[in-house]
Amino acid sequence: MVAPCSVTSRLGSVFPFLLVLVDLQYEGAECGVNADVEKHLELGKKLLAAGQLADALSQFHAAVDGDPDNYIAYYRRATVFLAMGKSKAALPDLTKVIELKMDFTAARLQRGHLLLKQGKLDEAEDDFKKVLKSNPSENEEKEAQSQLIKSDEMQHLRSQALDAFESSDYIAAITFLDKVLEVCVWDAELRELRAECFIKEGEPRKAISDLKAASKLKNDNTEAFYKISTLYYELGDHELSLSEVRECLKLDQDHKRCFAHYKQVKKLNKLIKSAEELIKEGRYTDATSKYESVMKTEPSVSEYTIRSKERICHCFSKDEKPVEAIRVCSEVLQMEPDNVNALKDRAEAYLIEEMYDEAIQDYETAQEHNENDQQIREGLEKAQRLLKQSQKRDYYKILGVKRNAKKQEIIKAYRKLALQWHPDNFQNEEEKKKAEKKFIDIAAAKEVLSDPEMRKKFDDGEDPLDAESQQGGGGNPFHRSWNSWQGFNPFSSGGPFRFKFHFN
Repeated sequence: MVAPCSVTSRLGSVFPFLLVLVDLQYEGAECGVNADVEKHLELGKKLLAAGQLADALSQFHAAVDGDPDNYIAYYRRATVFLAMGKSKAALPDLTKVIELKMDFTAARLQRGHLLLKQGKLDEAEDDFKKVLKSNPSENEEKEAQSQLIKSDEMQHLRSQALDAFESSDYIAAITFLDKVLEVCVWDAELRELRAECFIKEGEPRKAISDLKAASKLKNDNTEAFYKISTLYYELGDHELSLSEVRECLKLDQDHKRCFAHYKQVKKLNKLIKSAEELIKEGRYTDATSKYESVMKTEPSVSEYTIRSKERICHCFSKDEKPVEAIRVCSEVLQMEPDNVNALKDRAEAYLIEEMYDEAIQDYETAQEHNENDQQIREGLEKAQRLLKQSQKRDYYKILGVKRNAKKQEIIKAYRKLALQWHPDNFQNEEEKKKAEKKFIDIAAAKEVLSDPEMRKKFDDGEDPLDAESQQGGGGNPFHRSWNSWQGFNPFSSGGPFRFKFHFN
């Protein structure tokens, strides 16, 4: 059974972006297909018009299988592939259409479009020229001439880009390539060339973007995956580097450079993951050791040195080793003055060292770069309170201990000072009064710093024994006369020792 086949122009209203469906009609064309093939073609056309692309594609597959010499079946299947964004699949079908029907100008024009996007300029020009020689419609002639002009322009720009690249003028090369790739969007080679220019100009992230596109445009593009992996590695993104080099090895497990790079990245990734787990567990000394190993494993990429020192700085700060933390954090900040993490960690270390002005300065600098960070805001407020507090009574200074002193150290210091400044040790009335005041301050310091809740309040910048600090919450219980302390044993807390004093 012979039946006519046609592509109706009304499909253009459904897919206006497809040139192949606009103003094309093939009225009365004898396709020589059997009834089943015609049925698949008609049903597929209806599904395509309804936007049901996957179902339409199935019908056109069946039509091609039923009649491998039916150019309309290939043409309509190519149309669906294009609507689905699968230009690679559409191109062979359009080529088959042209083989079966040399004067099918719509198919040749559409193939020219795809070849132009792929950067195959000579082949695209050949298609456009043949359209002009095959008695095209007015619209087809106009389109072919326009595309020939555009193709010629792309040839000229590509030549300029290559010359600029050869002359090491990478900025000019990028400018030319930008214009070419606006038209030849699927040209993998030109994207790889622009990526190389970006690398030369120190813009690795832009290079990665082009290389990722190239890895999809060119089959088995191991070189693109390898370059992407090495660029991520140099940026310090070991996880993405590992992911990309694995893609390279999936394509070629014997790829020498990819395999060697894979071993290096895997080792580094393992060290960093292990260090981060140790930090989560609070094992800061072990984590520091791991990050020192990271720097030894990759000494040539500065990003890993900076990131490792940044994390070591954090470990020292959290482990209450302020001197070490300040030293390493300062090294990081010499390389990266705006490193918020290092600023926060150094500020915390300054607080332990009672260097409040320096802590405030670091918090303020960090806040300039991240004003919404609650941790920075709270740290700054605390540092300001502690500075104000330091100008009054400082219990740590009274006992002569560090802010990170253990309770045992606090009790020991208290006993020593209480023994030294006990008023009974002084006969002169003036000296006795001075000793009484000193002794009361020592007892107050011990009271606050040996009580976890009171000590936390004090560490947060609030004096739990100061009436003003407590917002009118009563007077200072230690602001009493010496007589009220008669019979009080300052050495009664902590340890097996008991001291007895005989008061006059």
